[in-house]
Amino acid sequence: MLKFIDLFAGLGGFHVGLERLGMKCVFASELNKDLRALYQENYGLEEKYVRGDINHVSNEEIPSHDFLCAGFPCQPFSKAGSQEGLNDKVRGNLFYEILRIVKHHKPTYLLLENVANLLKHDSQNTWRVIKAELKAAGYEVDHKILSPHQFGVPQLRQRMFIVAVREDKWGLSCFNWPQPESHENMSVRTVLDEGPRQANWRDFTDREAEAVAVWQEFLDCLPPDAPLPSFPIWATEYKANYPYVEKVPKMLTKKQLAEYRGSFGKRLKKLKGSKRLKRIPTYAQPDELFPPWKQQFIRDNRAFFKKYEKELKPVMKKIRKLPFSWQKFEWNCKGSVRQLDQLILQFRPSGIRVKRPNYFPALVSSTRTQVPVIGWLGRYITASEGARLQSLGSIKLPENNTAAFRALGNAVNAEVVKRIAERLIDHSSPTQIAEPAPKPKRKKLYPALVQGSLALATL
Repeated sequence: MLKFIDLFAGLGGFHVGLERLGMKCVFASELNKDLRALYQENYGLEEKYVRGDINHVSNEEIPSHDFLCAGFPCQPFSKAGSQEGLNDKVRGNLFYEILRIVKHHKPTYLLLENVANLLKHDSQNTWRVIKAELKAAGYEVDHKILSPHQFGVPQLRQRMFIVAVREDKWGLSCFNWPQPESHENMSVRTVLDEGPRQANWRDFTDREAEAVAVWQEFLDCLPPDAPLPSFPIWATEYKANYPYVEKVPKMLTKKQLAEYRGSFGKRLKKLKGSKRLKRIPTYAQPDELFPPWKQQFIRDNRAFFKKYEKELKPVMKKIRKLPFSWQKFEWNCKGSVRQLDQLILQFRPSGIRVKRPNYFPALVSSTRTQVPVIGWLGRYITASEGARLQSLGSIKLPENNTAAFRALGNAVNAEVVKRIAERLIDHSSPTQIAEPAPKPKRKKLYPALVQGSLALATL
C-alpha cells in the first residue's frame, strides 16, 4: 500500500482523491486549528500525525512516505492577490518547506497544486525556479492546467497541477496526463440538494431579488435580436459624456467639469462644488489617465447606450436606485436564453455576473459575495453542494457557513487529484515496470540559475 502525506491539507481534497485509490495517509499539516480538528474527525488520523505550521515540524517527525501532495498557498501567485510570489515572506517561501521535506525523505511521487497564474507569474520566472529546484533534487517534472468540468464535475476551476517522479526510479517516461472528456449535457443540477430545505440555505434578500428583477427588465427592454455586450455593462455610462481619453475629470477645473454630464447623464452644472465630482463614477475618479482597457470599456458602453437609449430609458431610472456594485452587469453566457431565473448568478463587487447553468464558476475563498446563486431556485448554493463541486463526498464541513465556503474555495478538487494520481501509479508503478538501470549523475545547474533560486529562498 502506498503511503502519502498531505501538506497544507485544508479540507483534505488530496486525501479523498488518493484514499479512493487505496493509498494511506500517514501525516498531514494544516495551519488552521479548526480545520486540523476537522481533518482528524473526517479521516481518523492520530493527533500526533496532524500538525500545524509546517515550518515548525522537523523532517524526522514526518513518517516515510511514497507520495507527497501539497496545495501550497496560492495567494502570492493569484491575480486577486499581491502577486509577490516566492518573495512573499509569509506564504510564498512555503514551497521551500516542501523542498526541504522532499530532499530528506525522497518520496517517489510528488503532486502539487496551485492557481493557474503560477505558470505566468513574474514572466514565468517563478515556475522556472520551482521546476529547476525539483530537477536539482532528482525529479523529472511536468505540469498542466486542468479543471473539474473536464472530468464531469460541473465547476469551471482551472488550476495548475505539477507532477514529479524520482529520476532514479522511472521518471515520467511512461506518464500521460488524463485527457479531458466531452460532457455536452453537463448540468449543475447533478450536485443540487433535494428534499426538505436545509438550515443553511440562504434565499435571495429582498434587495437581491429586486436587483435581479430590474436587470431582467433591462434584458426585456432590448430588441430580441440585439446582441448583448461581451464587455461588462456599466450603467453609469448611460448618457454620460465626461472626458476619459486625453483628460480625466480630476484634471479639470470645477468650471470645466460643469460643462459635462456625469453618471446616468446627470448635468454637473446644476451641482455645486464637491457634489459635482460625486456624480462621476468612482472608477473614473483617479487623477491620472485611464489605462487603455478602461477607456475601451467606457467607449463601448457609451456606444451601446446611445444605440438603445430610447428602449432603455424607463429601466435606467430603476437601475440608478441600485447599489453601485449592482449597477454593473456581466453577461457571460452568449447565446443562452435571456431569462435570469434559468441561469447562474453571482453578486460580485465588480457587478452582477451571469453564467450558463451547465457548470458553476470556481468556488473562491476570498469573499462570500462570490458564492454562486441558482437563479431558478432563488437561493445561494449550500455548503454541501459546494463539497460535491470539490468532489469531497459527504465529509463534515465547518459549521459556520462563511468558514465552510472559505475552506471549500481553498480546497483542491478530489476527482482531478484522483485522475492524475492513478495515471502516475498505473504507468510508473514498480509492480508494472521493471526497475531501470541507474542513470548517470546529472550535471549541476547553471550557476546563475542556482544563485537566482537561492536568492529567492532567502527573501
